[in-house]
Amino acid sequence: MPGGRPRSFDADTALDCALEVFWRNGYEGTSLTDLTAAMGINKPSLYAAFGNKDELFGKVLTRYLDGPGAYAADALDASTAREVIERLILGAVDLTAGETTPQGCLCVKTVQACGPNSHAVRHEAVAVRKASETALRRRLEQATDLPSHPEPAALAALVHTISDGIAVQAAAGRSHDELRQIANVALHALLDEGQ
Repeated sequence: MPGGRPRSFDADTALDCALEVFWRNGYEGTSLTDLTAAMGINKPSLYAAFGNKDELFGKVLTRYLDGPGAYAADALDASTAREVIERLILGAVDLTAGETTPQGCLCVKTVQACGPNSHAVRHEAVAVRKASETALRRRLEQATDLPSHPEPAALAALVHTISDGIAVQAAAGRSHDELRQIANVALHALLDEGQ
């Protein structure tokens, strides 16, 4: 027995469109109408292919982490802790203030602006942030090139605080060049002052 009509749209392209809308507007600021318009599909097709808005957001979040946000996981492979920190902070500038992407960070926007009816989505974004910070802490625990810095947990939290601040400033309209200057000041304070 046939399983229904085949999809008349490309699921990957539709997810990319949904990612752009969620990233630009945040979870709360994105309506189903916004999503269907951007994805070029109707609501029944959205539900059939991706589930409800929360489920779609989960798929988009994974796509964000594996795509534009992959620099963060890749940075952990750098040979020194100093390079890891530099790649994370400068990568945050490029991600959140790029010329071809929405301003700000999808995860940070979601954590900051989800109401009580979106608790599960906020929790998912918080979990992503915690996992990223934990991975950084573990990487810093292996470091031998930052002997005068605070314990790895505090340093990982500080690097994430700086990156999140960059994302907030990008969403508020600071330019890439301004944020790059700010990032360089932060890197100097973190990596050079204690040497």
